[in-house]
Amino acid sequence: MVRMLRPLTRAVTYKRWLHIVVAIVWPSLWLFVEEAWWTQVTAAVLLGLAGLVPITRVVEGFQARLLLIGHRQGGGDSGEIVTTPSVTWADRGRTVAWLETRLVLGWIVAHLSVQLPLLAVDLATTAFGTEPAGDGFVPVKGPHWWHALLAPLPLLLLAVVVVGAGHLTAALAKRLLGPSPAERMAALEERTEQLLERTRIARELHDSIGHALTVAVVQAGAARAAGDPAFTDRALSAIEETGRTALEELDRVLGILRESEKPVSGRPTLEDADRLLESARTSGAKVDAEVTGPVETVPGPVSREGYRILQEALTNVLRHAGAVPAQVRIRVTGDTLVLAIRNPLPEPISVPGRGTGGGSGLRGIRERAALLGGRARTGPDEGDWQVHVELPLS
Repeated sequence: MVRMLRPLTRAVTYKRWLHIVVAIVWPSLWLFVEEAWWTQVTAAVLLGLAGLVPITRVVEGFQARLLLIGHRQGGGDSGEIVTTPSVTWADRGRTVAWLETRLVLGWIVAHLSVQLPLLAVDLATTAFGTEPAGDGFVPVKGPHWWHALLAPLPLLLLAVVVVGAGHLTAALAKRLLGPSPAERMAALEERTEQLLERTRIARELHDSIGHALTVAVVQAGAARAAGDPAFTDRALSAIEETGRTALEELDRVLGILRESEKPVSGRPTLEDADRLLESARTSGAKVDAEVTGPVETVPGPVSREGYRILQEALTNVLRHAGAVPAQVRIRVTGDTLVLAIRNPLPEPISVPGRGTGGGSGLRGIRERAALLGGRARTGPDEGDWQVHVELPLS
């Protein structure tokens, strides 16, 4: 019994009731013009035309978030109801359907909200021999003592109508004011990009900062245990150098973190590869770059991931091989994007990703390629280090 009455104790139930009833306030003004069927039809037509205006979706979305979605269902920040203007005709059509459905539900619920309490009053009064208070939608004749037993039933029915209509309206809002398939894909794409960047940031922080702190702790412990001034000087120098390197890594990772807050559409793509190549040249590397095919036609997700892969590969060249000649080949052929980066390995061979501070950049390259259904090969090849990545374009 307590569970059945629980919805009546929640504020969201009455906010939904208000939202439903408010829907008929404007159309009801037409009744003051003339009580005729055509006035209500005209109001419904005008409401439908309003739904074709893109900004209407924003207004209705905010109302639905505020009044229909309770905290237990995600609160006002729930992504199940969007607050952006209609872009496609399908969005406009769903907004029109929402307005008209809300209007019909508003008339029904508002009518019952008035008539059911009146019916309860009529039943209660006729039980004691008094005339009914008014002409309700259900005529009550009396006196009959058993009307007193029926008097609570209209109020219980009203409670069921209010709760049920509220749940129905919230469900319809999520369907008709929710994101379209294209908006869901865009949100999923942005979320995937954010998760990829966060994973990479966490990995790089763990590898670079974690390694630096470990070295510093070990060196400090060894210096304290040795009790040798000369050894202490060497340990402090090592700690200083490790700390300086860690700060440089931290600045680089924080730069990535600041960039990850941009919308996906504003992030760099392969069309911005020139700034990566120029940065590598400024750092001392002799980069020979060749771009073949229409890079501007590469789909956004592939182009953005390709940029990140190229960035990671050039970073590995600078970090592990230094100022050496490097070949960069970007080819768009048919339905495939090919990224090939080669650089000579110094003696002794230093394998990127396995040396000190190498981190897991190569694993990140392979993960990015696999996420897009592509493949990546990394490793020594005829005296060079190669990164060869193939990504499908469809």
